[in-house]
Amino acid sequence: MSRDVPIHSWPGSYYINSEKRWENGTLSLTRTMVRFISNQSKESLASFRLSRIIEIKMESSSFIFSTLTVLEEGNMKHWFGSLKPNRVVVYNVLEHFWRERLLSPGSEARGAESQPSKGRELITLVAGAQRRLEDTGRVLSHQGEQFDDMMQGLEKIDSDLGVADKLLSELESPAWWPFGKLPWKTQQEAKAEDAARAAASAAASAAASASRGSGRSKVISSIPAVVSKGGDSDLKPGCLLVLVSSLEVRDTNCQLLHRFERNEIDEIRVQSPYEITVRQRFIGKPDICYRLLSAKMPEAMSVLEMQYKKKVEFTTEYTAFKATPVSSPCDSEGTTWNEGLLQTCQETELPLEVPAGELSQLQVHVLQPSVSQAEAQELKQMLMQLKNLALEAETELERQDEVLDVLTSSTDRATMHIEKHTCRMKRLL
Repeated sequence: MSRDVPIHSWPGSYYINSEKRWENGTLSLTRTMVRFISNQSKESLASFRLSRIIEIKMESSSFIFSTLTVLEEGNMKHWFGSLKPNRVVVYNVLEHFWRERLLSPGSEARGAESQPSKGRELITLVAGAQRRLEDTGRVLSHQGEQFDDMMQGLEKIDSDLGVADKLLSELESPAWWPFGKLPWKTQQEAKAEDAARAAASAAASAAASASRGSGRSKVISSIPAVVSKGGDSDLKPGCLLVLVSSLEVRDTNCQLLHRFERNEIDEIRVQSPYEITVRQRFIGKPDICYRLLSAKMPEAMSVLEMQYKKKVEFTTEYTAFKATPVSSPCDSEGTTWNEGLLQTCQETELPLEVPAGELSQLQVHVLQPSVSQAEAQELKQMLMQLKNLALEAETELERQDEVLDVLTSSTDRATMHIEKHTCRMKRLL
């Protein structure tokens, strides 16, 4: 993802303190920077990192004009005015991304100060996948314990039903009655059996619906976001909840703004790694559309892409984010130049063994691998751990599938026995 492609931009003006005048231009926010570009000279009048911001406020200039001020380290204050659509929207977006950077200063420092190596980036990705898989394994283990408890409960129910069957048999055929079972009315027996069967089926359906409801309301991911219904003029702080069967958009007080059921979502447009638009279409009335910006949107996108893979649409803006290299333009030029030099070195067919001192420092830098031996060894160990975790998860899932089959058959058998025993007890009353 690029740090130079703007996440969002707003037309406005910037106060040049040295010249005591306002300059029209565009205020843009990137992943790590805030910039203001002049419309006339196309030069950057202000450029500072989010990590250097001390305070963001909405103030007034000369007691008349409403402005947005950003206080930077070193007591440098930047004034922005005439922001469109309004300064409240700009404040909400800037404040959100600034606050999220403050909550995770390590990632900002790593991204801004020193560019990590390819090996370190791979290790970070694998470590994240390993944490996710460990969390999944813990959930599977807890689920297996619940299944084992259910099996123990069903076994106890089955043994109790066996005892009840013996007792009912003794009550139905007492020792003093010489003709077998007691004579009862067949119509009452049929009615009692029908009533018991209907009650059992109703209870089973109610339990199934309750279990489905509890599973459908489970929260998979929750991220803070800046929310807008449709346009750019009403961006407000809120949050996005990704549930098993729906998406929920809430405000800062956790009040529900809208709930998108999973089968009702028609489109999820991804403008950038930090901005999406969720749309539900209707015939004969306006669509329901919510726009969400979040610094933690990449965390939710991994879930959304799996749940709504056929409804996720990536725009050209997102393609520009992915196509632009992570480094700055200067770094990208250096990379291209190094690639050309590497190709030149390959064409000259440098020998594998060169006497010491005959390689220049630049050639040594070109021939240096992007992943060190220590990083490769660490990656190998982490991948082996991932493989073991995946195999354990697969084994546990297979065991739970077998337990589910046993649970289903045992539950059906217990239900049938309970219905029979209920009818027999009603005959005895």
